[in-house]
Amino acid sequence: MKASNILMSLCVLAVMAISSVSAFCADDAKKGSAKFESDTHDFGIVKEEGGPVTCEFPFENVGGGNLIIYEAKAECGCTRPEYPKAPIAPGKNGVIKVTYNPLGRPGAFSKMVTVKCNGNPSKIRLKIRGTVSPKSK
Repeated sequence: MKASNILMSLCVLAVMAISSVSAFCADDAKKGSAKFESDTHDFGIVKEEGGPVTCEFPFENVGGGNLIIYEAKAECGCTRPEYPKAPIAPGKNGVIKVTYNPLGRPGAFSKMVTVKCNGNPSKIRLKIRGTVSPKSK
């Protein structure tokens, strides 16, 4: 009788484990997921006196649920990201715009923008780079 109780307990535990994994996978399937065309943009040579330069990072929500972007944050004040505030439905597209101000920053640059969202993955890093040619004297 003890062996049958142990066997029954193991069966119940196995069913619970499978149910937990299934529920986790189902929740994951309902998440949004941003698929970017590229996660890096190279501005090449940028003139310091030319003013701010902007690039776009287009993406598609390839997940099964709405994608909500909570934040897009640059590592310094010379870089300013803009992101969609409304949820992006599955199969729909969005764009994250990143503007870099080269004024007073001659030389090579490499900046990171971190995007936080409810998707999978929940944190995405976008990178911009280039070289600022100094003002003519």
